Amino acid sequence: MVIGLFVVMLFIGVPIALVLAVSAMVYIQASGNGVLFLSYPQQFFGGLDNYGLLAIPLFMLVGELMNEGGITRRLVAFASVFLGSVRGGLAYINILANMMLASIVGSANAQVAVMAQVMVPEMQQKGYDRNFATATTAAGALLAPVIPPSMLFVIFGVLAQISIGDLFIAGIVPGLLMAGGFILVIALLGFFYQYPPNERLSRAQMLRNVIGSLPSLSVPAVMIGSIVGGIATPTEAAAVGAAMAVLVGRFAHGEMKFERMGDMLLRVGINSGVVLALVAAAAVFGWVIVYEQVPQQLGALMQSMTTDPFIYMLLLIALLLAVGMVIDGIAALILLVPIVLPVAQSVYGINPYHLGVIMCINLTLGLLTPPVGAALYVASRVTGCRPGDIMRPLLPFLLVTLLVMVLIAWQPGLVTAFIS
Repeated sequence: MVIGLFVVMLFIGVPIALVLAVSAMVYIQASGNGVLFLSYPQQFFGGLDNYGLLAIPLFMLVGELMNEGGITRRLVAFASVFLGSVRGGLAYINILANMMLASIVGSANAQVAVMAQVMVPEMQQKGYDRNFATATTAAGALLAPVIPPSMLFVIFGVLAQISIGDLFIAGIVPGLLMAGGFILVIALLGFFYQYPPNERLSRAQMLRNVIGSLPSLSVPAVMIGSIVGGIATPTEAAAVGAAMAVLVGRFAHGEMKFERMGDMLLRVGINSGVVLALVAAAAVFGWVIVYEQVPQQLGALMQSMTTDPFIYMLLLIALLLAVGMVIDGIAALILLVPIVLPVAQSVYGINPYHLGVIMCINLTLGLLTPPVGAALYVASRVTGCRPGDIMRPLLPFLLVTLLVMVLIAWQPGLVTAFIS
């Protein structure tokens, strides 16, 4: 009955936080163990009682401040310095700028909304197909939840009770592999479709772009440097990054307008509230799952299918791809971690950092695949392209991401090599 109610509410469009909270309440009622209702509020608010969750609104704030202060545009200009008149140069710039933006925003939906406004009109003006320009921008946004800092990593670290800083470090190599794969796709497509060459910059223009972007580069440098250097926690680094974004946008670039700060903070508050409501509701749902011994039952089922950790990871990748197509990435992560993590650790001996990177990359694919595909529809809304028209040029990028996941599942050292 609970499973049926869960599925029905999910497909009629009930917000996922309500789906999780109501399903947990119905289970308690159906179990006849009414005393569990006394623990329901404690579990609900206990899900928010974690210092690491403070990083979520702070990362959102950094992204908003960065866009408001003109930092995004200067990061794109900086990326253009590294390319001469290479064919398809603007597409490469798109990916490089997304890499730099990923180290600040940490959210694929936010990143595709920002970059689609900046890059797609520019690429279309230079002769690129609008659908390809939108697909490249959307694919670059896949790097946001992988290259640190990342909101998905923050949530996984909180749920798994592992170091978020180490999880950030674990995402560096997979993020670089994905970016390299995207650049290879652009090179191959540029060879076949003869994309227009990039405009060659003069030395004076290159120098202006580099000097003009130095203040903007200080934002990700301070955030990542403080985490890797052990100076600050991810939450503290996000707070420092927000302060840096204000200083850079206001005093270095002169574009930050304090009179627009109210609307910006309101957007951050609303978006943060949605995510944290999901976390709280999922804490209750996860409590019910553990009470019902679902992880133990799943572990027994998986053991009957395979004892090989690599085969288990492949099965998990297939499961997450299916889940990510219908459930938002954050909601799916919150829902599945309490079920999957105990099985992966106790039955197959899989490192939680390895599992976390695989799950987060996997669920980002769901952001760009129908029927939910939140980031796909954001890109469509911003650029005016139909989702179906975006999907065709986007498929090679999705395939590369899938291949990177399989490689990481086969070679865990790519994730864990730099973790102390």
